[in-house]
Amino acid sequence: MADSTHAIISRTRRSATVPGSGRARRVRGDTLLGAVAAAFVLAQLVLVRPGMGLGWDETVYVSQVSPHAPAAFFSAPRARGVPLLVAPIASWSSSTALLRVYLALLSGLGLYLALRVWRGLFPSGVLALAGALYASLWVTLFYGPQAMPNYWVAIGALVCAGCLLRVRADGSTAGRTAARTRMRTPAGGGDRAALWGRDRAALWGLVAGAALMAWMRPVDAAWVALPLLALALYHRAWQALAALLAGLAAGAAEWVIEAYTSYGGLFQRLSDGSAIQGGLGWHFAVVDQLRSLGGRALCRPCTGALPNPVVTAWWFVLPLLAAFGLVLAVRARRSGPTLLALACAAMAAFPYLFLIGYAAPRFLLPAYALLAIPVADALAHLVRTPGGNWRPLALSLVALGLAVHLGAQYAVLAHTVDRTTADRVAWDRTAAELHRLGVRPPCLLTGETAIPIAFYTGCGSAATSGNNANSTREEIVRTAQRIPVAALTTAGGAPPDYARTWPSHRLGDLRLYVAPSAQ
Repeated sequence: MADSTHAIISRTRRSATVPGSGRARRVRGDTLLGAVAAAFVLAQLVLVRPGMGLGWDETVYVSQVSPHAPAAFFSAPRARGVPLLVAPIASWSSSTALLRVYLALLSGLGLYLALRVWRGLFPSGVLALAGALYASLWVTLFYGPQAMPNYWVAIGALVCAGCLLRVRADGSTAGRTAARTRMRTPAGGGDRAALWGRDRAALWGLVAGAALMAWMRPVDAAWVALPLLALALYHRAWQALAALLAGLAAGAAEWVIEAYTSYGGLFQRLSDGSAIQGGLGWHFAVVDQLRSLGGRALCRPCTGALPNPVVTAWWFVLPLLAAFGLVLAVRARRSGPTLLALACAAMAAFPYLFLIGYAAPRFLLPAYALLAIPVADALAHLVRTPGGNWRPLALSLVALGLAVHLGAQYAVLAHTVDRTTADRVAWDRTAAELHRLGVRPPCLLTGETAIPIAFYTGCGSAATSGNNANSTREEIVRTAQRIPVAALTTAGGAPPDYARTWPSHRLGDLRLYVAPSAQ
């Protein structure tokens, strides 16, 4: 890492010999990153479409702050980051389109700021390519405008790793300046800390990035932060370590407090979260993640054929390019930034590849974001000579590969958006039918897909068993005597015992059992 810092400083000094050249280069770099972020926002609005209704998890998060429906049951693994993120819109408006536009703009701004943190550690062209590679994945485009946490964990991870490296780069200059003023250097490793500077902006960036991760998903934040904590500890960089820990603590504080007030304690909440995820332990979920690349938002149980190899090819190329990027960085004696990005990516991916028994493509968004930088660096070296000239054959092959990759990504995205939109239109249609049958707020739904349909209907939701259990049979029966209640089952499913005598109504794949008081 020290070698990489020397290279950065040398480039800075060379640019300083030409008046204004460094400033002009920074402006061009910022413009390039801004263009990538703007294109990302536009692609979300055009390809995902703001009118796509809220998904199951989104209704849980949004209902916590929305006046449109009572708050849904908030299970142990969830954190309050997403409700706070959407509160500026969802707390006063029920417009899904407005919320989508807000989140798309916010995700574009987050991508720009996260990439900008790495400016000086990699050339602006490499960072712009990294942003484009990450932003063009179907899963990034699909989840960027959604009220979900994983994209924001990715942004926080990029900010944290980049800020830690910036603190290190600032410290290298300070350390060498201090060394020239000292008569001698004390023996031992204590001077490692002197190489860590006091870049206040980078230290605050560490706090903000760590807080954002922990605010969204505290357990994911802990995994991503492990390499960062190890590096700061090894170098005895106490300020950087304190900033990182302060950010994690600030982001996770509410989750920890809530564990004691609502879930029986921190360890109980962690245990409940593990049970909801099927029991954390050794599970080889790599093939499951491959299956999910075809557009399956949640692969549980994860069965069926693998997607077309054209769809999954990038997943096999990704680690090869990342390894090539590391080799190039080692040869250039600037391996620190690449190593840290790869280490954080590996830790972000590890629990979702080896510790849970199902898959969702969004789980790996933080790993993809961190891998994008060394992959972009590798591609840049493939298509250019050390002297900066293009390699025509390599450029043609890389361009062809990227074109095929983008075509596959957008095909998956279009299919996923169409299928998802159709599902949510069906939920909206069910809500309209329930309203026609007299189930209007205040009301309660239970049974099949009760949580999202309840939000669309403006009702509360209840379950007597399963991961979202929050009520009992007796409570539901008493509630039916006061407000409209409906139980939902599949068309061929049996209703709960308390609803067997309720009038039933068939609607598509669902059967609606409506309590008599609502008729």
